[in-house]
Amino acid sequence: MPRVSEDRPRTHSTASSNGDIQVRGPFQAMELRRRDYHVERPLLNQEQLEELGSRSSATGTLQWRTWFRCSHARAQALLLQYFPVLAWLPQYPVRDWLLGDLLSGLSVAIMQLPQGLAYALLAGLPPVFGLYSSFYPVFIYFLFGTSRHISVGTFAVMSVMVGSVTESLAPDEAFLQASNSTVDVAARDAARVQVASTLSVLVGLFQVGLGLVHFGFVVTYLSEPLVRAYTTAASVQVFVSQLKYVFGLHLSSRSGPLSLIYTVLEVCWKLPQTVVGTMVTAVVAGVVLVLVKLLNDKLRRQLPMPLPGELLTLIGATGISYGVGLQHRFGVDVVGKIPAGLVPPVAPSPQLFARLVGNAFAIAVVGFAIAISLGKIFALRHGYRVDSNQELVALGLSNLIGGIFQCFPVSCSMSRSLVQESTGGNTQVAGAISSLFILIIIVKLGELFQDLPKAVLAAAIIVNLKGMLMQFTDIRSLWKANRVDLLIWLVTFVATILLNLDLGLAVAVVFSLLLVVVRTQLPHYSVLGQVPDTDIYRDVAEYSEAREVPGVKVFRSSATMYFANAELYSDTLKQRCGVNVDHLISQKKKLLRKQELKLKRLHKENKLPKQAAASKGTSISINVNTSVTDIESNDVEGSKAKQVSAETELEDTAARGQEDAKAPDMSSLKTLGLPQPDFHSLILDLSSLSFVDTVCLKSLKNIFRDFREIDVEVYMAACHSPVVTQLEVGHFFDASITKQHLFASVHDAVIFALQHPRSSPVNPVLVTKL
Repeated sequence: MPRVSEDRPRTHSTASSNGDIQVRGPFQAMELRRRDYHVERPLLNQEQLEELGSRSSATGTLQWRTWFRCSHARAQALLLQYFPVLAWLPQYPVRDWLLGDLLSGLSVAIMQLPQGLAYALLAGLPPVFGLYSSFYPVFIYFLFGTSRHISVGTFAVMSVMVGSVTESLAPDEAFLQASNSTVDVAARDAARVQVASTLSVLVGLFQVGLGLVHFGFVVTYLSEPLVRAYTTAASVQVFVSQLKYVFGLHLSSRSGPLSLIYTVLEVCWKLPQTVVGTMVTAVVAGVVLVLVKLLNDKLRRQLPMPLPGELLTLIGATGISYGVGLQHRFGVDVVGKIPAGLVPPVAPSPQLFARLVGNAFAIAVVGFAIAISLGKIFALRHGYRVDSNQELVALGLSNLIGGIFQCFPVSCSMSRSLVQESTGGNTQVAGAISSLFILIIIVKLGELFQDLPKAVLAAAIIVNLKGMLMQFTDIRSLWKANRVDLLIWLVTFVATILLNLDLGLAVAVVFSLLLVVVRTQLPHYSVLGQVPDTDIYRDVAEYSEAREVPGVKVFRSSATMYFANAELYSDTLKQRCGVNVDHLISQKKKLLRKQELKLKRLHKENKLPKQAAASKGTSISINVNTSVTDIESNDVEGSKAKQVSAETELEDTAARGQEDAKAPDMSSLKTLGLPQPDFHSLILDLSSLSFVDTVCLKSLKNIFRDFREIDVEVYMAACHSPVVTQLEVGHFFDASITKQHLFASVHDAVIFALQHPRSSPVNPVLVTKL
């Protein structure tokens, strides 16, 4: 049994009377040095540890068996899982939360209106479809979502991704009228709406499908640097896409790699064609929006809710445009006709599925990544849980049903979510209230914004990009914190800028995953030494007081060993041991081969006289000096020959037995005159192993074989139970490598190696008695 005792100084931690370690202040450092906390226990290998701990194989319950169980409780659990609103709405505290949700919903709706109109232009669609996308998906998420604070609806990154798809599949050039070479705007918009709504349905199908198969973990492959770099590059794409509305230019529709570069060059080329009235309108609107945001930041504590700068700017710009006649007098492009009322549902176009499937998957993953990351931030802040799989289902249903009602794909807006939380929002009741306000605007007030200049919407979009463009400061912080993450950030940003949003995301994910593989292929390998008077082993290159145990090498890798780095593990091990293992094995085999040839030659020379004597007569004569007169008869000679032959056979058998008994000594490096390693035992610290594959198993077996060839016994230490199970399943243990070569800790293996420096292989009886 382990025994806790206090003795001579070994560590800087103390044990209280109940066994708990107590951390003391700096004034008691001397006292800490006088006290000791250590455990005395027997030496344990894996076999003894399993016997002592009564290890049994873990019997996991098959999850699929529970899927087919029918009961009232399970039916209720499934209903509440897929309809979370039924769980929290009956318990909604009206007195405490309703007023906050009402004010929050109104604030979000005020932001939703201008952003919906603006982001529809960003998606290449008429502005009214932005209002549709701000109503249907929000109400659907109210029913199925698990986050209480995120604001679902139009979002700049999603809109620009949709815009790249609509402009590539329905470009302006495809709708030129033959009579006057002008674009048929109505036909183009109808085609783009069909593309966007079909894309939304396909995005929803992907998200619902992934959520039902519990594929919410896919977002873990999008690291934070990757997402931030991607949204930063998307914000640059958004900024460039709005330049044509700021300057009043008519640009060619482009998509695919380098489309952003060509668009910037075209804007620079056509700058002399700028409409001055449009540019002045955009500049004035942008300045007003910036001033309102600065005022909100300064008076944040005094104001009960932020000033609705976007809404006030839109109302003011619409009134000025209508009163002054900006479109007719100065050529300022306006939103145009906004139909009142809702549109009937329209079935998606299956013919477009094949052309949209790649973009739809990318949009589905990006939209979910943005929503779940922001949802988890709010959940952690307010102390509740967000179900990632149900979030996939909720977003998928929002996009699926929204696409049927001619919405484009949506996600979570960062700015609106912050407003929803800061203005007192507690649940998605705030989202439902905001969607009802948007419904009123769609039905009754939408047509009032027909004279709204598009330049004002472009200015609102550009001003709201401030938060994402500020993410460029990540470069400086990542340079100081982690340059590998900085590399991911830069590659993601450059790939997204040059290759467009869909290909850029694919390149970023592949690069980040390859970088993980490369980092596991180049782990930190170290030779461990014992920290004085402890059972702790650390890298001798980092800890100056750590000393290698004489006669024992302890080797550790910082990463798990698998097919991609198994060869490097073996090569580095042989290099760090300071012994040319392969050369020694080669020299040993050469010398053994020479000995074998020499023995065969001697054996052959001894047989030649016998064969010559046998060819002269019918009997065998052993004594070559025997004369003919000494031979009495053939029968006597035959009997003597049989006797001598039997004696010779016994001598040969005895000689072979003696040779076999001496074989290990004859094949040792010392006997062969070869240089010996300065250690007799090698210990592999396998604490970093998280799994093993067939290549890892073969590499470990080869390590045992090679080092035993040079008279070094190999042990393993600190394997986790799942790894031990995989070793058993992979038939790693056999007669030459048993669980008695695997120890509970490195210290156990070191002590055993020092006590048995020549035990190769381990004597089972000896280990059991230890």
